[in-house]
Amino acid sequence: MEQLFQTLHIKPKKKELYEIAFSHSSYANEHKKKKDYERLEFLGDAVLDLVVGDYLYHKNDSKEGELTKVRASYVCENALFVYASDLGLQKYIRVGHGEENHGGKYKKAIVADIFEALTGAIYLDLGYATARRVLLSILVPYIENPEVCFFLDYKSALQEAVQTKSKSLKYEVVKEEGPSHDKTFTVTVSVDGIVYGEGAGSSKKEAEQAAAKDALSKNPNLSFEKNGSL
Repeated sequence: MEQLFQTLHIKPKKKELYEIAFSHSSYANEHKKKKDYERLEFLGDAVLDLVVGDYLYHKNDSKEGELTKVRASYVCENALFVYASDLGLQKYIRVGHGEENHGGKYKKAIVADIFEALTGAIYLDLGYATARRVLLSILVPYIENPEVCFFLDYKSALQEAVQTKSKSLKYEVVKEEGPSHDKTFTVTVSVDGIVYGEGAGSSKKEAEQAAAKDALSKNPNLSFEKNGSL
């Protein structure tokens, strides 16, 4: 892990925090460890939102709604997976044997969570200023690259299209599969009681986006381009 610390230009004080940050619940359970990365992930998520929100506030004159959409594009699962992969975090992730046999170290949801957990560890160990510096050094090159687009807000596009037609929109989880730490959700989206799309994802939000995308792709009168990608 020393190579990672050098890449991030940090000198950890409490290395045990980073060990926890890279420990999946399957590994913790298998090795009788008391802690896994989930609490650090929770904290890192909040720090990430603040850092990106603060950066965009000072660099962008857009209104609140647009800022929220832009921030979402740089803290979504797809974005976190790319940041983590570019840093090579997969080689530090520790999962249980069963999870490893199923490619757990390379699953998008787990890799994205690890990035947030690492952020939480840096914040607790070295403070907000260091966490902010590290995050901005990683994220700003992506934010300033106009060709980068991690996330298209299909739900907002579908909502806008439906509102213009005075119709009701509803998302419903129709299936949950897998263990608690690695669930797959299947969601349908209906308009006025008629199912227009279906999607699956590792979180309900991701599945809802997939369902909205499916609905838009199947119904050309609900144009995503017209309603705005980020």
